[in-house]
Amino acid sequence: MTSVPAPTRDIYRPRIHYTPAKNWMNDPNGLVFHRGVYHLFYQHNPYGPEWGNMSWGHATSTDLLTWTEQPVAIQCDDDEAIFSGSAVVDTHNTSGLGNGTTPPMVAVYTSAYTETSQRNGTQAQSLAYSLDEGQTWSKYAGNPVLDRKSANFRDPKVFWYDGPAGAYWVMVAVEATEHRVVVYNSPDLLSWEHLSDFTADGPAESVWECPDLFELPIDEDPTRTAWVLIVSVTPGGVAGGSGTRYFIGDFDGVNFTETPATQETVDGAAGLRGSWLDWGRDNYAAVSFSGLADRRIMIGWMSNWQYAGSTPTGTWRSAMTLPREISLATVGGRTRLIQAPIAPTPTLVTHPTDAPGTVLPAGQTSIATLPSGEALRVQVNTMQPAGGVFGLRFRTGDGELTSLIVDAATRELRLDRTASSVAVHDLFPSIERAPLDLIDGRVELEVYVDACSIEVFAQGGLATITDLIFPHGGQTEIEFFADADVAVDQLELAVLS
Repeated sequence: MTSVPAPTRDIYRPRIHYTPAKNWMNDPNGLVFHRGVYHLFYQHNPYGPEWGNMSWGHATSTDLLTWTEQPVAIQCDDDEAIFSGSAVVDTHNTSGLGNGTTPPMVAVYTSAYTETSQRNGTQAQSLAYSLDEGQTWSKYAGNPVLDRKSANFRDPKVFWYDGPAGAYWVMVAVEATEHRVVVYNSPDLLSWEHLSDFTADGPAESVWECPDLFELPIDEDPTRTAWVLIVSVTPGGVAGGSGTRYFIGDFDGVNFTETPATQETVDGAAGLRGSWLDWGRDNYAAVSFSGLADRRIMIGWMSNWQYAGSTPTGTWRSAMTLPREISLATVGGRTRLIQAPIAPTPTLVTHPTDAPGTVLPAGQTSIATLPSGEALRVQVNTMQPAGGVFGLRFRTGDGELTSLIVDAATRELRLDRTASSVAVHDLFPSIERAPLDLIDGRVELEVYVDACSIEVFAQGGLATITDLIFPHGGQTEIEFFADADVAVDQLELAVLS
């Protein structure tokens, strides 16, 4: 591993992604929308930029674009670290934790018990509740509410189920080292009964974390729905290190059953069922908001456990991905997950070309040169050429280069960051690969570049690649390149505030 000195100025602070003012952050926790406010809780060390002292940080937004950091919500103590979990608004006060007029906001989190605790070495599920819109929290006196006497039982995601099997709270959590999602139900968030387990194949050395389970319409048809199960795995991600899988199937209130027609064999993880939420290195522990009646929006942690502690950001560490609206669509006869980014409105838009059928000759075409650290969106809409490659290059000077490559022969999208950054870690340089499903012979790319990241949405969000980059050049030069003439209908650059 290469040691990296802290930068002399905060050149990597994102413009359009949430990051704390200082100290460590990892998994998003307790995402909940209530009374017009999005609450983002997250794993946080209040005392420094390294992992440790796990507590729940807190940020709020009214639009998912601009976030205000709040005081630490749930603080670790001598007996427990506050690991990942979820939050719900107990509208009908089933828990009895309300005050008769205000429904409680209830956080369901993992108590990771310390050496000084009587439960040393175990993890169990506990509650905290707030009666003032998440500003202050009280731990439930009867904690833990669910204890399997396990060392790796964690990351509860809770939601209200109302279906053929009844109406009750459902919890999905993991036995992390057993590659197992465990499902429970409860009438009141306080007492829990085991319902079922879900398992799938994977590398023996990996652990499962941060499950999520939700129902979505297919092709925007409310009469046709499917359930999506999210599971994060580390190591064993498709691009190396951490990654997030998804499974599509049915949940009858007791069992989640994967639909065989949605299974696929994944490059880089041959034989694994399901698919990958993101084909890059840096989208982990993604979970969705509760409290949204007709939308499903997710946020992930934009890092990878292989090198998360080595990123060169000084007194703060880690950012969240852009929020992504999730939907299901039928593509090639299979139900697929689609991700649409939620991003700021551009302040400046330029059109190197927006004339349908404009031919860009083989070679390089400069799009723009901008100061390093600006947040950008680049959109490309073109016909897939018969062969060869084309794509975008993001140059940052001093020999640094990040390339996004569309390969016609292999039907593959590649993001090459082997020369993108200052030295971060021996495992950081990489080339990410995502399958490219052609839609009517076309290629559509939507790329978001921030101070330390690139997020690629291909074919309307059918495949995504999320990667960190840490350039130290003073400018960002963007080029379109091709090894043969390419007909382009749209090539647009937007500066984001």
